[in-house]
Parts: sequence; structure tokens; C-alpha cells
Amino acid sequence: MPELWLAQEKAADELLARDPFALLTGMLLDQQIPLEKAFVGPYRLAERLGVERLDPVAVAEHDPEDFARIFATVPAIHRFPGSMAERTQKLARAVADEYDGDAAAVWTGAKNGDDLAKRLGALPGFGKQKAQIFIALLGKRFEIRPAGWRKAAGDYGAQRSYRSVADIVDAGSLAKVRAFKKETKAKAAAAAKAAQA
Repeated sequence: MPELWLAQEKAADELLARDPFALLTGMLLDQQIPLEKAFVGPYRLAERLGVERLDPVAVAEHDPEDFARIFATVPAIHRFPGSMAERTQKLARAVADEYDGDAAAVWTGAKNGDDLAKRLGALPGFGKQKAQIFIALLGKRFEIRPAGWRKAAGDYGAQRSYRSVADIVDAGSLAKVRAFKKETKAKAAAAAKAAQA
């Protein structure tokens, strides 16, 4: 089991390391909130559901109103609890229906990196970039490396880079990833401003 540094809370990181659906859910939640809040989310959800691991079938079949309430309970699991609760249930439904409730089958059944990218990209809430980051996370932290995985991960698959959650192993690498994201946002904002001028 890999040692993760994503939630920066030991029990939450251990859940991510041993529960494939928790890891997928953390990746899903990683938008518009600090990454540690996103990756501690699956642990908070498991706590509130009173379970040791997140079962995609049980999550998919949970009453949607109650599930949204669980997400919104202070402290909320996400900045947008209603929409992210719905997305989490849609992700769970896809895993339940397409992979018999086995989240790890998303990657263990992939023929190669391109196939893995296709499988991840088809999941609700996973676009191209999120799929690439997740491929890099699997390859770098979990040693799940189907043929062509680095290419399928794009720039996120590069060795000794600090672009995403896939590159976080300690406080120093976390700081470097944050700096990279800040710089990327600043460049995008400058480009958008220049385009309007």
C-alpha cells in the first residue's frame, strides 16, 4: 500500500491508498477547493455514512436527498455540496453498472495507457485533464503502469515534475505543486486579459 500525502490526514490518506473508489472520489472532488480538502472528502463521507470503505453500489443507491444533506453538513465536504453529491452518486452508478462495483477494474482491466484514458474519460466528472492526472497518480504513486501510461498522462506523466497531485510525496513537493498551479493560473489570466484587449 503506497504512503500518500494528499489529504494530509493519516487516516484519510490510508483510506485513499486502500479504497479505489475513495481515490476516484477524491479526484472527482478536486476542483474549486484546496486539494487536501478534496482528498479528505472521501474519508469524511465514509465517517458520516458509518462505513470503513466506500462501496460504489451503496453510494449509488443512497437516497439522493439524504446524500446531499450528508455532503452539506458543516463542515461541508465540498464548496458546492449539492452538485458534488450528485456527481459522486453518478460516478458511483457508473462504477456499479459498468465495473460491477469494482472501482479498481477501471484500471486493472485497461489494455494500455490509451485504453485507461478512454475508460477514465468516460466516467462522470472526469474530463481529459482529470483523466491524465489520475493516470499519472496511478503510475507514480501506485505503480500501476499499463503500456504507454506516461504518454496517456501527457505532461502530468513526466518524471521529476511538480504539476499535480501525482507528484506530491511530502510538504516540499506539495509547495512546488501549489507554486506551479499558481503560476499556471496567472498565465491563463494574463492570456485572457490580453485576448480581451
